[in-house]
Amino acid sequence: MQTFNPLAARGLSRREFALTAAGLFWSNTFISGQDVPIFSSDVKVVNILANVLTKNREIVRDLAKDDFTILENGRPQAITYFARQSDLPLTVGLLIDTSMSQRRVLDAERGASFRFIDQVLRENKDHFFLIQFDMNVQFRQPLTTSRRELDAALAFVETPTRAQLLNQSGGGTLLYDAVVTASKDVMKSQQGRKALIVLSDGEDFGSDSRLSDAIESAQRADTLIYAILFSDSNSAEGRRAMMRMAKETGAGFFEVSKKQGIEQVFDLIQDELRSQYSLGYVSDVPVRISEFRKIQLTAKPKNLIVQARDRYWAKR
Repeated sequence: MQTFNPLAARGLSRREFALTAAGLFWSNTFISGQDVPIFSSDVKVVNILANVLTKNREIVRDLAKDDFTILENGRPQAITYFARQSDLPLTVGLLIDTSMSQRRVLDAERGASFRFIDQVLRENKDHFFLIQFDMNVQFRQPLTTSRRELDAALAFVETPTRAQLLNQSGGGTLLYDAVVTASKDVMKSQQGRKALIVLSDGEDFGSDSRLSDAIESAQRADTLIYAILFSDSNSAEGRRAMMRMAKETGAGFFEVSKKQGIEQVFDLIQDELRSQYSLGYVSDVPVRISEFRKIQLTAKPKNLIVQARDRYWAKR
């Protein structure tokens, strides 16, 4: 008796069969209303979250799958699944700089964070956590779906006391360490959409990690970094660091100014999170060694800016 082979019957190679199966899984999960698509363990799907903007930073929400192209290390890839305005669960980490350089803007940051959580968090679906960083990296609130717990934790976000400053040893603004901690200890194990929102002047003093380590840890955890530059100072180095973290993870960089207040910035981030395209593909090159691979996601219509990560960690 001859065994039925579905690949041979349809004339499919193993990779073509995997791509077809991945596409069917994606379609079925959306039809049934589930949030997270489930794939066979041997199908390694690369997920990309993207925003598309005009040159005036207006969000473009009406593109279709055929309006995008994906290159991996310069090779075209077939888009296996596509969705607009993704409703996938959201995990957000608020990382607030509480070093003494932020003492004049901290009240405004705290108030805007209260409002942002109130508007974005869907209880029993989304998860938020809260970290403050200065000479230490401190979890103020572990992962929770509770608006009440987050509000209570935010009330205690504060700059160091005089006694803490007198007893200080080592660095004073552990920005890079905070990003690494959030990425490795929280985001790496989460599924769905993931974003860190960093409020800081961008200056790091005393971290064991480097800027490149912070970016790489977020990339390995498939996490966006929305960087909000909010400071009385005007540090070119801090600005460059915040811009790099945002750009290389596929998120936005924002600067608080007289023309654009902190609450307006949070409104822009909220709008971007609600207007994301979710795309996925299966690489045409099997993962034989764990490595970073370059991604280039572009939109075919002219004069549009695609905001997405530019590489991913291909894990064997």
